[in-house]
Amino acid sequence: MRQTSTAPRNNKLKPSSNLIMNGSVRVRVIRTLLAIQNGQSLSSVLDPLLNSLHDGDKGFAHALLLTTLRQWHALARLLDTLADNPIDEVEVRTTIQVGLVQLLYLEVADHAAIHETVEAAKEIEFAHSTGLVNAILRKVAKNPSKFRKKCDKKHSLPNWLAYQLKQDWSEQYDELTQGLRQPAPMFLRVNSAVTSVEDYQHALDGAEIDADIVELTTGFKVANSPESATPTTLLTKGLRLHQSTAVNALPEFALGVASVQDMHAQLAAPIINKALMAKLSAENNSANDTDSDIDESNNELHILDACAAPGGKLAHWLELISANDESSLFHVKQDDAETSPVTADIKVTAIDNEAPRIERIRENLQRLNLSQHDLQQADNSIALNIVCADATRWQHGKNKKAATNEPVFDAILLDSPCTATGVIRRHPDISILRTEEDIEQTALLQADILHNLWPQLKAGGYLLYVTCSILKQENVEQMQDFITHHNDAVAIEFTEECSWGIEQAVGRQCLPIDSASGDGFYYALLQKQGLG
Repeated sequence: MRQTSTAPRNNKLKPSSNLIMNGSVRVRVIRTLLAIQNGQSLSSVLDPLLNSLHDGDKGFAHALLLTTLRQWHALARLLDTLADNPIDEVEVRTTIQVGLVQLLYLEVADHAAIHETVEAAKEIEFAHSTGLVNAILRKVAKNPSKFRKKCDKKHSLPNWLAYQLKQDWSEQYDELTQGLRQPAPMFLRVNSAVTSVEDYQHALDGAEIDADIVELTTGFKVANSPESATPTTLLTKGLRLHQSTAVNALPEFALGVASVQDMHAQLAAPIINKALMAKLSAENNSANDTDSDIDESNNELHILDACAAPGGKLAHWLELISANDESSLFHVKQDDAETSPVTADIKVTAIDNEAPRIERIRENLQRLNLSQHDLQQADNSIALNIVCADATRWQHGKNKKAATNEPVFDAILLDSPCTATGVIRRHPDISILRTEEDIEQTALLQADILHNLWPQLKAGGYLLYVTCSILKQENVEQMQDFITHHNDAVAIEFTEECSWGIEQAVGRQCLPIDSASGDGFYYALLQKQGLG
């Protein structure tokens, strides 16, 4: 979902993505905040900010920017109580909020915080406000603990979002709204085709990087027929670092041994991979029971990763497929232990609708040695096709003469566009850029994608619906509506074996407040039934 916002009032600077960062560190942070309020994302302006600074200033600038964003709405409410008259100039408000963060959260010395912030007001050509800036900051500096408590007392979200979370998660509301204003931990996914989580933890120890192993158990029932279902479980392991670390300090990161990926995001590929393996095993066993030859088509699997950028879940799935262990689709064993594993040719299609994002996918796969060239060199019968296309309209084979919206995929991973409210801890600009209207627009977009992709899934195939949202309209309500309008869609039940998430009417919801400390993700697994 594109990030949108209303442009701030009286914004004289109107910073752009090409803004040349000049002036003091605080001035550059203020200009960056103004750019975000004008609709630019944090990801698009953070690197230009940091690259414009000397190494010794980067840490302070990063902390000042991110902390100001995380406390943005709480600071705005505090500022309204501190001013005798409304402050309408967005540059002045932003400057004061940057000063407040220094006093309340970063423990910058009073004289430095006040003096440098007043000077920043002059640099951005708002010298007429210096008296106001000075007066408010001095007032707060006299009793910072009092104002810190006042700022921390309530949430730091836009009111519309806080209201919606209260409606959706009344029991978890207080913990959730406070949790969203905290930094998120850094997680690593270890490439299981290369090494184990335990071995990589040892490598981190050798580099003096502390990390804990996090284990998440997933249980669900695979529907073999309308009358029966088979329970299945899987264990997902990741690493949670005690402190965030630059990736170039991680052992063999450039060689593709590990990737940065949230723990709850690491559930996606194992779930859809396990579901597909269960489907293949059931089909193979059914063929044996009837003394039938296994159809050659069963030896060719076609899977789709929709909305695939930046490619983390796609890479994880390819790692699992390539691994020489029980997670590989090349080694689906039948119940008869004496029967040889059934191998398959696997066609992987990944789509996303923006060329720069497609390039991100290619770059990430290249680092992980999972490009099409790498897969061919490994001689493991995986064909990878990355397509720039709109998931609301794209149909497989649409450029071929016989192209129709026909079922071709055995499994689909849909990492659906969403408002990304579940990752506000990592992207605090979301609370500024998102609007209430975005929810309805996003839900309509999700429905369009689902309606386009579902006919392309084979009977018996699986679709895993994933979002990084914590809003029910984009998640469980979207799934309930979809199932209501598609008689061939059956929700696969997640069982009590699951050690993550909260059970929903359909699927499970992770909130960024559980013991794993992962982000807010929603998962629903659907199977397509043959009708008639």
